[in-house]
Amino acid sequence: MPSSFDYAVVRVVPRVERGEFINAGVILFCLEHRFLEARVQVDEARLKALWPEIDIELVRKHLEAIPKICAGDPSAGPIAQLSQRERFHWLVSPRSTIIQVSPVHTGLCETPKLTMGQTIEQLSRRLLAG
Repeated sequence: MPSSFDYAVVRVVPRVERGEFINAGVILFCLEHRFLEARVQVDEARLKALWPEIDIELVRKHLEAIPKICAGDPSAGPIAQLSQRERFHWLVSPRSTIIQVSPVHTGLCETPKLTMGQTIEQLSRRLLAG
């Protein structure tokens, strides 16, 4: 039986004032399956093309915290200790920083892990096509 899920695309916005961004991953949450996961990656060449002076290590550090927060990893600080629902809502809340997320989208799935893989694959195809 399908369950509802929510997801948002993680974006790197090198220069907030310009509004340009590069998709860097996905956060997916399915309450019924108690599933919260993020997959992220850094496309250094594309980021450098938008802003040659970008601090790639800082971006990597911030992106790497997202899957840790999803997993409830204690090294991710107090936010990682919240419930899955609270962590998801904290991660997808609007920000005006270098790491931002898209609006939250919804769907139906039977296996959240499989849906995460399909969502990442679709995002990757769009990245390669664009």
